[in-house]
Amino acid sequence: MQNLTSCLDQFVRWLEVEKGYSVNTVEAYNRDLREFAGCIDTDDPQLIDTPMVRSFVYSLNHKNKSSSVARKLSALRTFFRFMLREKIVSANPVLSIAMPKQDHYMPSFLTVDEVFSLLETPGDNDTFALRDKAILELLYSTGIRVAELVALDLKRLDFANESVRVLGKGSKERIVPVGSPALEALRAYLPQRQELLLARIKRGHLPENKAVFLNTRGSRLTVRSVERLVGDYALRSGIINKVTPHALRHSFATHLLEMGADLRTVQELLGHASLSTTQRYTHLNMDYLSEVYDRAHPMAKK
Repeated sequence: MQNLTSCLDQFVRWLEVEKGYSVNTVEAYNRDLREFAGCIDTDDPQLIDTPMVRSFVYSLNHKNKSSSVARKLSALRTFFRFMLREKIVSANPVLSIAMPKQDHYMPSFLTVDEVFSLLETPGDNDTFALRDKAILELLYSTGIRVAELVALDLKRLDFANESVRVLGKGSKERIVPVGSPALEALRAYLPQRQELLLARIKRGHLPENKAVFLNTRGSRLTVRSVERLVGDYALRSGIINKVTPHALRHSFATHLLEMGADLRTVQELLGHASLSTTQRYTHLNMDYLSEVYDRAHPMAKK
């Protein structure tokens, strides 16, 4: 009979090999499930029942957002479905536990003027101005996730067709158009990228030939580094609120919808599996829509 620890190891391998989940997703599942395993009094999967799971979920409600609780419960559901399929357990103790009511999350976004100000901030005094300008331009031009940006390889840039092939969640690939300013910024950065590669080779390290964006050591840039540089440039540009790479993704989607793009197109560009995820952005446009209505409709104002 397998214990819970070995079942978790087997499940993680299944996520990696069979499902092809990204490293970040697998780590999140593993972390959430290990937390659950540390909160119950048994290592025998057969002895885990609904009251145990419910007690764990209730304990989360006091220290976690509802979205975090939902994510952990979702991990448990997937895990027990896996164990049922493998005939490790005979019943699913998570089935009768309802998902917590979700908070209404409204994505933050920048105005067009704020975005333009941010994009113009990298200057001559910044060592990696060319790289950082390319990063900011590409994030806003394509709406790609920061994890997708740092994972981007040179072979996925298509300057001729003005597009980029993005490897998204679940290893799903999509092709996203890239605007001229972002393409120009990328072209301007590539010689600096080559200098970073040569410096790395001179230090006796193997070159990072694949990655588009490199750090000062000539290795692939990390998510944390991009988050930090976006926040720093936002502060310098005079934007008061905290700005993250995700805010640029939200801005991309919001501005497209404001300019008349249809929801399905934006869904494809963002790589959302569900249209309901993209529909969050329609709520952000009410002020804009009200303004257009007041300006255009003959009966809007008396």
